[in-house]
Amino acid sequence: MTSKSYADSLDGLQAILPDQINGWERISKDRFFDNITIFDYIDGAGEVYRAYNMRRCLSRRYDRNNGPSIVMDIFDMGSSEDAFGVFTHDQDGESLDVGQGALYRPGWLSLWKGRFFVSIYAEEETTASQEAVRQLGKVVAALIKTQGPTPSILLNLPSEDLQPRSVRYLHHHNVLNYHFYLADGNILNLGPQTHTALASYKRGKESARLLLVMYPNLEKAKIALESFLNNYLPEADSKGMALLENGKWCAATLKGKLVAVVLEADSQEFAKRLLTRVKVTP
Repeated sequence: MTSKSYADSLDGLQAILPDQINGWERISKDRFFDNITIFDYIDGAGEVYRAYNMRRCLSRRYDRNNGPSIVMDIFDMGSSEDAFGVFTHDQDGESLDVGQGALYRPGWLSLWKGRFFVSIYAEEETTASQEAVRQLGKVVAALIKTQGPTPSILLNLPSEDLQPRSVRYLHHHNVLNYHFYLADGNILNLGPQTHTALASYKRGKESARLLLVMYPNLEKAKIALESFLNNYLPEADSKGMALLENGKWCAATLKGKLVAVVLEADSQEFAKRLLTRVKVTP
């Protein structure tokens, strides 16, 4: 797909968005941002959206007399996988059955559907603004007609003992470091062509994190595994496993084009169990 086709789709969505919602009305003109000008709008968080390959952002403001403003930002992420990824960056809040997934925190609703990620927030939460934010989310999700698949690497995650709300999908090592710090450098060679999933597991009193990275080919996967072992786990045994100074276990192995890493496991047995249960797909 070309950038033009992405732009046309967001423009088409803009044309059917509601001008009013529960007494709030669009008064000012909509604004558009690309992956460069997004920093002029949201400087701090702009890098996160760029890390998920955003195409464009449409920002619309709704105002009401004697009420807080409501701001809606719709991001065309280019693919449903990256829309899902940016949605998983913050998984706090009440889960809602809106779009393909939605969360509500005080004053802020986020959702994803198809290749769109939508953020709606009230500058001050009131009973009325909360209802308007929720209603606007439902309306926008309904206007996005096409759903999309989640990242295929999620199929490689073992389902047993998985904490569903812990799942993160990403491409960039800075995003990974936000959720679990590995190193200042990009020791796993993450990038646009890699697909990464991070998830938490809990079995009884034991817990661990599992990191999966899918590479374009076997050679790149081997290089990444060697880099990880040399830079993060030099004390690993021949099976890629080591007991850390904090008493936790870490292990890494290669499964085809997939590098699987267990982080902060409470026992060696739990680390082995997770690695054994990682699914290998064609």
